[in-house]
Amino acid sequence: MTDRPIIDYNYEAIILIMPKTNTTTKKATKKNDAPMTPESKSRILKGIVVSDKMNKTRVVAITRLIEHPKYGKRYKSTSKFKAHDEDNKTKQGDMVSIKEIRPMSKEKRWLIV
Repeated sequence: MTDRPIIDYNYEAIILIMPKTNTTTKKATKKNDAPMTPESKSRILKGIVVSDKMNKTRVVAITRLIEHPKYGKRYKSTSKFKAHDEDNKTKQGDMVSIKEIRPMSKEKRWLIV
């Protein structure tokens, strides 16, 4: 038998069948390994709206304090994310929380909550 996977098309979903090997290995599981729910997968970040010029889209800046791994000096790092704002309620300078969602466009993957 070869080492290539065999695809079984007899079911509604395609099932990938790997050939059996002689070694039996078990993956180590953590004690606190809870099942992932859709709510726990999405990240929530806090930031400031830096641009409200687009319709239903806001640019939110997230500032983090990072410590250099070798020298230990702390410095600020800013990331900008485009977030969806359905009602155009937020204005420039507002503090908002954004939640990670499925992609809405090429760059927009966040929702203002």
